[in-house]
Amino acid sequence: MNQDITVTPPSNSVHKPKLRPTLNSYFNKPTLFKAFFFCFLPFLVSLFLIAYLNQSGKNSEMVLLAGFCNDSDIANVDSSESKSFPFQETRTGHACSTMGEPCISCTTFNILAPIYKRLDQQNQSVRESDFRAFWLARNKKIVNWLLYERSSIICLQEFWVGNEELVHMYEESLGAAGYDTFKLARTNNRGDGLLTAIHKEYFKVLNRRELFFNDFGDRVAQLLHVQSVAPFSINQNESVQQEIIIVNTHLLFPHDSSLSIVRLHQVYQILQYLEAYQRENKLSLMPVILCGDWNGSKRGHVYKFLRSQGFVSSYDIAHEYTDSDADAHKWVSHRNHRGNICGVDFIWLRNPHKSQKLLKISWAEAAFGIIKYQLKKVSLAENDAFAFLRADSSGNHVTYSAFCNALRQVNLTGLSHGLSFQETKDLWVQADADGNGVVDYEEFKRIWDATWLQHMDEDCSLEDSNEGIAEDEAIGFAVKKAVLFPHEVEKGIWPENYSLSDHARLTAVFSPVRLRCSKQSL
Repeated sequence: MNQDITVTPPSNSVHKPKLRPTLNSYFNKPTLFKAFFFCFLPFLVSLFLIAYLNQSGKNSEMVLLAGFCNDSDIANVDSSESKSFPFQETRTGHACSTMGEPCISCTTFNILAPIYKRLDQQNQSVRESDFRAFWLARNKKIVNWLLYERSSIICLQEFWVGNEELVHMYEESLGAAGYDTFKLARTNNRGDGLLTAIHKEYFKVLNRRELFFNDFGDRVAQLLHVQSVAPFSINQNESVQQEIIIVNTHLLFPHDSSLSIVRLHQVYQILQYLEAYQRENKLSLMPVILCGDWNGSKRGHVYKFLRSQGFVSSYDIAHEYTDSDADAHKWVSHRNHRGNICGVDFIWLRNPHKSQKLLKISWAEAAFGIIKYQLKKVSLAENDAFAFLRADSSGNHVTYSAFCNALRQVNLTGLSHGLSFQETKDLWVQADADGNGVVDYEEFKRIWDATWLQHMDEDCSLEDSNEGIAEDEAIGFAVKKAVLFPHEVEKGIWPENYSLSDHARLTAVFSPVRLRCSKQSL
């Protein structure tokens, strides 16, 4: 109801209502009020506008911004984000008490560095980093969402390490909320990098390592070895302080298919480093969580390589999706600069296993998978592929020199980002199964028909494992929930009104489970 409307009583009423003062009545007041209203008030408003424009940038800059972004982009960053809180029911802390069991949560998010965010598709050189008002507003919104979700572990990619103001904002905000933060810049002054935040209420950091791939993509990874602050209650009589290894990374973008070998090699380096770290520190039976932007989908070589090493995608486990092609496109997490949408952001989990495929063997299978893909891309069927590898070799076999020449022709060697001499030699040893110096058709067929996901017996089970077997007890994690936001991406749709990043935010909730594993040594 409009409170300024007055009702005139009937003429025979003995009481006259007290009318509320109107704007005109104020103008009949003394001259002092009029002077304030017409002179001092505009002056104060002008001072405020000048201060705001000085802080946000030049007037012309704001006009240019308005040409690229609508009002909701500048004021709210993203209109879809304000509709609802996506992870309200599963906030760390709140989620644990709601579910009635101990748990931790992990968020991974490529926040799109302002130096890469394009503001004009017609002029690709115009980037968000040139306009402080815009990148500051967007990143403040990102920080607010991270603080609201309050995950135990936060892994960010494309963190603008080259801007001190942005770095300070994240470190100060997350630090005040109880997080230890660790940043790592990409090599060769690329400007962006990684930020990992660990909530001190849940974990203390025992050790951390920085991994530099030293490739032409200047990619890096962070490894953090953490221990739970409060013991996890496994049952009424037992609690443990769980240790976890966390990795945050951002793999190379595949500008063409020959670069798949680089991304595969980056993952291989991560897993090699993991093995070395656990061996040197005499660690075993410990869960590993890998987070980041993997720049490859479920149908890619990296996904299959990690699956062969015992890792599972937390989002796919939570939603009961398989590794099949039918489930490969049920969700997306990224729209790239070409306008393509795909699912590339993962939180991988590996619980303790009795045995897993040897890393070198998995690597060889993955590399042969890329070789097969490159050959099939030029329409070479099995027989034609063998003839291509054999080249002019006398006899029905492939020699090492012919093998190297074929790899060079499909751009897998001879380039700065290709297979090294030693890696090529290792692949040849795997191909030449009988060690006679050549690869015959049967050995080639074994490679060509190799299955990626051969069944691996997990020797860690719940408490009811068979008696009479020498076992160690370990604590692993069960995936309780995993959510992508904005919600449309969970249906394979990229919402046009989402502008917080070109990636979706992925958060997973884990709860500890007691496992019994056959004794193993690293």
